[in-house]
Formats: sequence, structure tokens, C-alpha cells
Amino acid sequence: MSDASSPASSTGRLAPWDLHPSLTAERLAAAARLLARGRQDAIASADPWAGDDAWSIGCRAYAFSKHQLSRAAQSGRYPWLGILNGTHHFVFLIDGVPVRFFRGDAEDPGKRTLRQQESEAEQLALALGSVGADGLMFRLAVETGEDGAIGRVVFLALRGEEGHVECFWPVPLESSAPVQDRAARRSSRPAAVQLSLSGAARLPQASRS
Repeated sequence: MSDASSPASSTGRLAPWDLHPSLTAERLAAAARLLARGRQDAIASADPWAGDDAWSIGCRAYAFSKHQLSRAAQSGRYPWLGILNGTHHFVFLIDGVPVRFFRGDAEDPGKRTLRQQESEAEQLALALGSVGADGLMFRLAVETGEDGAIGRVVFLALRGEEGHVECFWPVPLESSAPVQDRAARRSSRPAAVQLSLSGAARLPQASRS
């Protein structure tokens, strides 16, 4: 990625809700906290004495994070949350808008991150229209430290094979409601009152063996 894709140079880029009104700050934060919870559970259950290493923990963290999103969607906890593809090419939905997640540097997404499944592209075209969705993809980048714990989660809107950055938005993991969502609630939109994720004010520290 070029310097133009970095957070410092992304000032003035679109916010997620500018790309689609369903991509509110609170919904993205709720999804990010579910991903964080899955990774934390994977780290907490790791057993180095039994042979767990960074690779096995990473695979389990991906599976656990998928499970957190799938379980929340199936339970109806968040009416806006859905699953488009529950396989290893996992795609979840925010009010019909497809999003994928990956672990890695938000400033340098790899080629795998820029691959788009046909079902994902078709769903995005339904949400945005064929012109607006052309080559566009939405990703949550999960950045981790040396211990595997999440450092930050960044929402990305990338376009084309080169991954041109149209949105670079660090997702707040705190539970306080952002200004954008408070304004949405005041507009009396029906789903807005159900968006907050309770009981997850702060990501717990990873346990160390």
C-alpha cells in the first residue's frame, strides 16, 4: 500500500456510514467486540504444553470469532446481523451489507484480503447498486500484538485489485455511544435502539501461560 492508504493521509475520506447508512459506528463496534471476544477465548484456552503455537491459536481464533458472530446472528440478539457465507470464506452481513474480517495490518492488506467471493459481490451490488459496488469490498482488519491479543480493529473500504482505500476507520472497542449513533437514535430510526453491545466495556487482557 502506498502512503496515501495510511491513517494519517486518510483524513477527509468517507466514514463507513457515508458508504451505506447501515454501517453505523455502533454496529461496527458491536461486530468488532464479538471478534475480539472470540480471539480472547482462543488465547485463554491455548495450551502450549499440549503443542499449541501461534498457528494453531490463530486458526482457533478465526473459528472462535466466526462462531461469536454466527451465534449472535442466529440468536437474534442483533436484528441487523446476518451470515451470508458460514464456511472458511466467512462473510457476515450488517443489515444486508456484506463484510469480511482478517487478521493483519490494516495499512497493508494482502492479496487474500482483496479476493472477493461471487456471492459477496452480488450481495454488495444489491445493497449499493451495481455501479457503486463495482470492485468495492468491506473488511474489518484485526491487528494483534505479539501475544495474539487485539490491538485495534479497523474498518476498511477497499476498491479494485490494488485495494484503493476509500475508508480507513479505527473501530472503537469502548462501549460509549459515538456521536453519530446518538444522532441516529434521535432521528427515531426503528433499529437504532437495539444497537448497543452490553457488558463489553473493555476487552480483557489475554491470559499468559
